[in-house]
This record gives sequence, C-alpha cells and structure tokens, in this order.
Amino acid sequence: MEKTDPQLAKIKALIAFRAFFVTVLLGSFTFFEIGHWAFPYPKSVFNLIIALYSLTIVYALMLRKKVSPKPFAYFQIILDVFAVLALIYFTGGIESWFSFLLILIVIASGTVIDKRAAFVTASIASILYGAMLDLQYWRMIPVPYGLVLFERDFLFNIFSNIVALYVCAYLTGQLSSSLEKTSITLEKKVTDFRKLSVFNKEILENMPSGLMTMDIDGNILSLNRAGESITGLDRDTANGMQIQDIFPFIKDLQKKSFARAEGEMAGGLVKKTIGLTISEIKSSQGEPAGFICIFSDLTEIKKMQNEMQLRQKWAAIGELSANIAHEIRNPLASLRGAVEMLHRGGTSPEQQESLMLMVLSEADRLNRIITDFLMYSRPAKTETEPVNLEALLKGTLEMLSKSAPEGVVIKTEIGPMRATADPGRLQQVFYNLVLNSFESMSAKGAGGLLTVTGKQENGSVEINFADTGQGISQEDAEKVFFPFFTTKDSGTGLGLSIALRIMEDHGGNIRFKSEPGRGTEFSVTLPANGKAQAYG
Repeated sequence: MEKTDPQLAKIKALIAFRAFFVTVLLGSFTFFEIGHWAFPYPKSVFNLIIALYSLTIVYALMLRKKVSPKPFAYFQIILDVFAVLALIYFTGGIESWFSFLLILIVIASGTVIDKRAAFVTASIASILYGAMLDLQYWRMIPVPYGLVLFERDFLFNIFSNIVALYVCAYLTGQLSSSLEKTSITLEKKVTDFRKLSVFNKEILENMPSGLMTMDIDGNILSLNRAGESITGLDRDTANGMQIQDIFPFIKDLQKKSFARAEGEMAGGLVKKTIGLTISEIKSSQGEPAGFICIFSDLTEIKKMQNEMQLRQKWAAIGELSANIAHEIRNPLASLRGAVEMLHRGGTSPEQQESLMLMVLSEADRLNRIITDFLMYSRPAKTETEPVNLEALLKGTLEMLSKSAPEGVVIKTEIGPMRATADPGRLQQVFYNLVLNSFESMSAKGAGGLLTVTGKQENGSVEINFADTGQGISQEDAEKVFFPFFTTKDSGTGLGLSIALRIMEDHGGNIRFKSEPGRGTEFSVTLPANGKAQAYG
C-alpha cells in the first residue's frame, strides 16, 4: 500500500475546507442577499464565488498529476490572499465584514506548510491590505467609505490587523512546530511499536513450544505455529474451543491448583504425551484477564526415558548378578579347596579339623549372603504397631554401646518420639547405621564421637547419626546404597541397601552428608502416623 504524503493530505483538506467555506458562508450571503445593500459591488462577490469554485476544480485536477506539495501549497495560499483582498475590496474595504479571513489564511499557511510560511503569508497580507486601505483613504480606488471615518481610523485598522496577523502567525507557527515535532515523535513511536509488535509476533510464531492464550473461561483465543503442529489443529478451528477439549487432563482452570501438568492429548491416531505450564494473565488493575499456556510434545522424550529406565534396570540386574556371583564364588572356592584336600587324604587330624572348621565357616558365610540378599529382594512381612521410638532407639544404643570400639563415645539428645511402624525392622536400621559408624571411626583410629539426636515435629520423626569417622569419598558417595557395594574387607554390602528399603517401606527415607576425614551424618525420617507397606 502506497504511503500518502502528509502535506498532500493537508492540501486536500485545505481545498475541501475552501469549498465548504465558499458554499456555506459566501453562498449564504449571496443567496439570502445579506448585506447587499451595504456592499458597493454585490455582483462582483457572486463572480468571485464562481472564480473560487473554478479554482477548486483546477486544484483538484492538479492533484491528480504529480505536483510538488510545498510550491503548490504556496501557490494556493497566495491566490487565497488575493481572493480575500478582492472580497474585502468588493464588500467595502475598511468597512468590509471579511477582513478576518486573512487571519484564517495565515492559520492555514502555518498548518499546511510551516512556521515560516505563516510569517510570509502574514507579511504579504499586511502589505497588500495596508496598501489597499491607504489607496481607499486617498480615494485612489473606487471604494467609498463613510464620512465619519478619519485618518486615525484607517491607521488603527491597518495597525490592529497587522498585529493580529503577525500574532496569529507566531502562535500558529509555534503550534505547527510543536505539532510537527509531536507528529514525528509519534510516528517514530508507532513505527517502533509496529516493529516490536512484528518482532514479538515472529518470536511467538517461531517458538519451538506451543503457545496458547485463553480467556477467563478457558476459551482459546490464539494458537501459534508450533501449537498447530503439536495439536494438529489450525488456529481458526482451535479458536473458541475449550482447553479441556484438547487437553482433557486439565480439569479446572479456576482452581489454579497447578502450574505444571502432564497427560495425554485427546483425539488423534497416535497418542501424544503433553507437558504444559499454565500461567494467569492479569489486567493492569490486577484483575484476572485470562490464561497463557506453553506446552510441548513429550512423547519421544517419554519413550526415551522409558527405554533408558529399562536399560538401567537390566544393567542393575546384570551388576547385581555379577556381585552375587562374586560373593558366592569366593566361599565356594574355599569349600572346594578344603573338600579336595580332605578327599586326597594324607592330612593330619589337626589339619582335618582346621579344614572342617573352614567348611563350616564358609557355609555360614554363604548362608549369610543368601539370607541378606533375600531380605533385600523380598523383605519380611511388615508388622506395624504404635512404637515408642525414644525407648526403642535408647535400648538399641545401650545394647550396642557394650561392643563399641575402644575410645568411641556415644552422645544422645533424644526427645519423645512415637510412630506407627515395625519395631523389629526399625531396630535393624538403627543397628546397621550404628555399626557402620563404629567401623568408620575404628578405621580412622584414636576412637571418636557418635552423636545420636532424635525429635518429632510437624507429624514427622527425624533421627540423626553423626560420627567423627573417616567419612565417605565423593566417588563412593554415589554408590553408598547400591547392593553389594562395600569398602570393608568383610561384609556383603547389603546393610545400607536393606536399611533404605525398610525406610521406604515405612514411607520414610535415609539421607546422608559426609566430609572425607571429618565424619558422616545419616538422617532417618519417617512419618509419625504413616502406614507401612506390607510385604509377605
């Protein structure tokens, strides 16, 4: 679309205003014969009107051709000055009712052209108007005037009109300049706003995620290009639909109970898993105005996650099998060696007794490995009951304190704690954690301090076991709860794995933090009134 020159638009407005003025004002004077008795040349006024109409037609025809706006505007303004002076001449000169029209022309020149044009027009009009009144006063032109008018009347009329023209030129020029500056600033702002609007639209259209806007009732108002691709709907079809029609897992927008949701999209031959975030849009007054929804197709991501979990599961099974085989192979090798030696014979009674004791020891070791593994993989049935955890924990610590390594001190800060749990299985957790602390402090040497704290608040129980042992390295920290992982020379590496499993069965958890060389703190948490999962 071709952009219209602002000055040409003003010129068109000037031509239209001139035609309107001639029709309404001068036409009414002629049609109703107002003031004809006072005008020296009433017929000439009629001819002037015809001439102005003709000029208007000429101006309109000239606009169809390519004309330079500014010279064309000057041409019209100067002709208007002469036309008004002619009207003043025909209607009595100093006694004319139409001298105010010069002011209108000055205003028009400042508005249509610029500030300088207003002063040029005022100067031309002042000179010509003053000259005409001087010629009238000296009766050098055939325009009569009343005998009551004297030289001072002519001088005052000329002076007042010249002052009015220049004041009007100044005010119009100032207004025109301010308006032009404002117009330029506004046009720049509009251009910047248009560019920003286009830029924002391009950003929204090229987002990799779908974007949807809705009104306060959940009716869809807009949908971007990615949203069309994900939903399979064009924006015209989507407009007016409810968001639940596309994403049925969105139950109630008004509750605002979610910021993030995930579920399957309605319809379509292929099921799509959609993840979305919905935010509320508020007006400038802070009132709810609608919602904005950003969503993505998570189908492929979910598929990859499931495949990854399956691979991790098989990898864990493979690692677990390898660890079991390793743990069983060692005592089996010892058993085989002992049996072979007994089978060959030639051993002394003392050696036979030693070999038999080794067989029994390795058999016990195999039994312990199998028992621990079964306890981990198939936990014992959970028998829950109200438990005084304070008494249970203190009793366990009192029992274990008798077998504490030399130099190890146990410090307790245990408050009243009660929960619904299996006391035997919880005692096993406490037993494993305390023994691990003893072994860590023994490995470091020179004794140590085990601080056990327990408290119950906000419906949850938390028990902490903090020791001053050798700590856990960053590398080992990621494997602490892995089955068969151990840094000790003896043991199956299932103690912490079993403890974590027990706590998970009780709806609780075990966390730890450690600093190598300075100690480790294990935190056991469980709900005070939680229901344990029953396994049998």
